[in-house]
Amino acid sequence: MSNFVPSKQHLREVLIHYFHLKKSATDAQRLLIEAYPDYSVSVRMCQEWFARFKSGDFDVEDKERPGQVKKFEDEELEALLDEDSCQTQEELATIIGRSKSKEIGCRIN
Repeated sequence: MSNFVPSKQHLREVLIHYFHLKKSATDAQRLLIEAYPDYSVSVRMCQEWFARFKSGDFDVEDKERPGQVKKFEDEELEALLDEDSCQTQEELATIIGRSKSKEIGCRIN
């Protein structure tokens, strides 16, 4: 078993590949779960990315969204999320040495 940890950019690039292969968003999500069982994405997220690709936008970077920018009080947590936003709260808590009961923000999409 590989110790490769896919970034969200990698997962989105794989979605572009499935989009070009004419797979449905549901099929793409199933294939991603098969390839990366610990880093799955929702069918809804796949549908949103497929809609973006269908409109001709193949940029896999996050778009600016209206509203207040998230503020992190913990720089270590922010750095971990910037490195890999697919980590679970338990993984983040283990890495930064805090209990699961503390509040930890998590961004996925």
